[in-house]
Amino acid sequence: MIWHAETCGRSILSTSFIRGSLDAAFGYQYCSNLQTAVLRVLSDILLAVDRGDVAALIILDLSAAFNTVDYEILLQHLQTTYGISDVAHRWYRSYLLGRSQYVRIGTSCSSVIDLIRGVPQGSVLGPVLFILYTAGLISLIESHGLTPHLYADDTQARALPLTSMHFPPSSLPAPVP
Repeated sequence: MIWHAETCGRSILSTSFIRGSLDAAFGYQYCSNLQTAVLRVLSDILLAVDRGDVAALIILDLSAAFNTVDYEILLQHLQTTYGISDVAHRWYRSYLLGRSQYVRIGTSCSSVIDLIRGVPQGSVLGPVLFILYTAGLISLIESHGLTPHLYADDTQARALPLTSMHFPPSSLPAPVP
């Protein structure tokens, strides 16, 4: 039943505007996985180097990223950026708020704690909400002439080829013949 509700929640986010935010999120495209993501990045870099271009790859590691999503910021973002309002917005609010968790090992259980941030991991909707939450990062990377490449909570920014738009010409190394 929960899976069905999450699938319905995800379908609300299936407008073409929101799908555009997911384009750079390689892990959420049809027929893509970690190997195809790595091969795409490696191929782009090798092609640039073969052309004699300088390539740069910036890797951002967002530690425990799914656990850092602030519910109120995400809900505001869904409303103001993606136009999710009224009944749909209330559904997302009820989906995110009021969650708790505990750890059980065998017959022993930890204390129950209330969750105040983080998207539900292992859910259908969690990764999509995370990408929408971090969509501003994609825009920021693109505004500097770089190409974003995301896979779940791993973010890369590529400059292929590296040009004077990224660095003054005097700071670039000479191409290798």
